[in-house]
Amino acid sequence: MRKELSFRAAAAAVIGFAIAMAYLESAVVVYLQGALDGRVGEIFPLRPELAVGDYILIEVGREVATIVMIGAVGLLVGRSSLERLAWAAVVFGAWDIGYYAWLQVFSGWPGSLATTDLLFLIPLPWVGPVWSPIAVSVALVGAGLTAAARLHSGASLTVARRHWLAGLGGGFLVILSWTIDSGRLLDGTLPGPFPWPIFVIGLGLALAAAVDVFRTRAGTTRPQPIT
Repeated sequence: MRKELSFRAAAAAVIGFAIAMAYLESAVVVYLQGALDGRVGEIFPLRPELAVGDYILIEVGREVATIVMIGAVGLLVGRSSLERLAWAAVVFGAWDIGYYAWLQVFSGWPGSLATTDLLFLIPLPWVGPVWSPIAVSVALVGAGLTAAARLHSGASLTVARRHWLAGLGGGFLVILSWTIDSGRLLDGTLPGPFPWPIFVIGLGLALAAAVDVFRTRAGTTRPQPIT
């Protein structure tokens, strides 16, 4: 049994991992675009070699691998299901913010937060302005660190059914705002205007649920060591 990490040490390790992971992921994008004789950010309309065939399989595999790594960190650092989820949220948010930051350093892209990006491919293409995933990531880091800090200190968080429903419903609306143009992208046309009201309502709903959880007066639980 090893000595329990302090919250600050755990947070530093988790965020450090996420930043390093973001460096590698952004480097892969730069290498891939170079191999395809393209520039970083040249995404739309979707190029045939990126929409079908081996490249799409590799890209989907990379996205799955990213999710596995994020989940593994949460599993290793957290001591309960809720704390593991909180740390996974921190990793995801810090990684996503770092990904765009490193791309900016490497290539000068994105030129602004309003730049449209292809966000994800599972199970359909997700698309939206860069500010939208960054907004979600900032919320994930903030909520994740707040929850992890409380749980690490021995406090408990009461997450009621209404909180889960609001969080899942909000997440569904956010994803809907990113995937509403999937058909257009697969047809080889440009994405339309971003449906930001749907996004804002979804993110607001999820954040309201998180704030309500943190405002609820909770008891304490005996902290468990990280082994």
